[in-house]
Amino acid sequence: MSLEDTLYPLLKLYEAAPQPVKSLAGRAYRALPSSLRYGPAYTRFQSEAREVETWDAETTRRYQIAALRESLMAAAKAPFYAKQFAACGVDPAKFESLEQLADYPMLTKQDMILHREQMVNPEFDAKQRLYITTGGSSGVPVGFYLHKGVSRPKELAYLEAQWARRGYRVGDRVAVIRGGVTSSKAGGSISYFDATRNWLILSSYHLTLERLPEYVAELNRFRPQHLHVYPSAALMLARSLEQSGLKLDLKLSSLLCGSEKLTAESQQYLEQFFGARVMHWYGHSERVVLAAQGRTSNDLQFWPTYGFVEFGDADAAGNREIIGTSFHNHVMPLIRYRTGDYARITDGVVSEIVGRDYEFLVSATGRRISLTAINMHDSIFDGLLAVQFFQEHPGVVECRFQTGPQWQTSQEQEMQSGLLKKLGDDFTLSLQQVPEVEKTSAGKHKWLVTRLKS
Repeated sequence: MSLEDTLYPLLKLYEAAPQPVKSLAGRAYRALPSSLRYGPAYTRFQSEAREVETWDAETTRRYQIAALRESLMAAAKAPFYAKQFAACGVDPAKFESLEQLADYPMLTKQDMILHREQMVNPEFDAKQRLYITTGGSSGVPVGFYLHKGVSRPKELAYLEAQWARRGYRVGDRVAVIRGGVTSSKAGGSISYFDATRNWLILSSYHLTLERLPEYVAELNRFRPQHLHVYPSAALMLARSLEQSGLKLDLKLSSLLCGSEKLTAESQQYLEQFFGARVMHWYGHSERVVLAAQGRTSNDLQFWPTYGFVEFGDADAAGNREIIGTSFHNHVMPLIRYRTGDYARITDGVVSEIVGRDYEFLVSATGRRISLTAINMHDSIFDGLLAVQFFQEHPGVVECRFQTGPQWQTSQEQEMQSGLLKKLGDDFTLSLQQVPEVEKTSAGKHKWLVTRLKS
């Protein structure tokens, strides 16, 4: 078990503490050996991520077959999967080739919402599970369990390995603009220092031209080697600097851009403006598959040892849904999980993840709040089938939600206060329960419906 996972339930308490307390506790924590902080799995996956890039095709194939068999056998112990596998006539013990995976049923977000507890491997008790929720990039909230001491250390090891392709080293100074809530007030603080990782956390909610000098001052004082940012935040920072004439008095090694779509044109602009290389990657909270740009190529390459990726049939635009099967999470394996994300595949390689466009809510004072920042991992959407934001006037937002069987009316107040904490005091928010949220003509959920003029 890792100390990181043991302390995870206290994360919100740490973030809410006064800065001197955070700094003292964070430095003490960072002084501990990484083997104690993250557990033995972290070291194992660090080595694996380094070595896999040297493997030949047959070594990779053998690894994937073994990892898939382990995931399928762990899944078969859960009531939901046992019933599904029996109906399809498949036996994980006889899994011997990658091609056999096509015989197994696919998993949807609705399955996870309706049958989550029946998807848990009963061999693992509650102490070995870490419950996570996400609003979902498509507006479909899901909750699931990770494997304590395995899932999160693995994620960290692989992220660090792909960041290293752009010069990152463990312990480097990093400035983060990725949805951290520094204040619920429009005029509140824009930053705090996270001493556990030597990271400066900057608000993505307060980044406006009016407050840009504060961001420049904080960045110039901290002098980060890397910016860990949402692509939308990186573009907003660059364009604001360009328009204002303000400059960063530092040399960045890289921009680490994930969680949102990044076009080739936008990446080129960011690299030219900041004079630093960009690392763009694709992943999601469920920790099923992970892809990142290569050392010399900007095409996205899926890690073959992180999880197994398949692609669905091409849609009208030629894009194919990403379908993943998780490795190593034997608490709640996700088998052939339909992510709802789509890839554009050109000449056999993934050139772009589509469907993760930048979507913003606009406050009464003109702040632009990325919906990616709203979609943080907490429990406010737990038990809902779908969530959708509607905005017609700046500073006025309606949150429309479709309830599931586990939803309790008493949760509405928690959702209201949780959203307002992120949105800030220059928003008015109302909640509206609906039979079904508005969808696209293709039947997909829409995270945002806006009538604002761009």
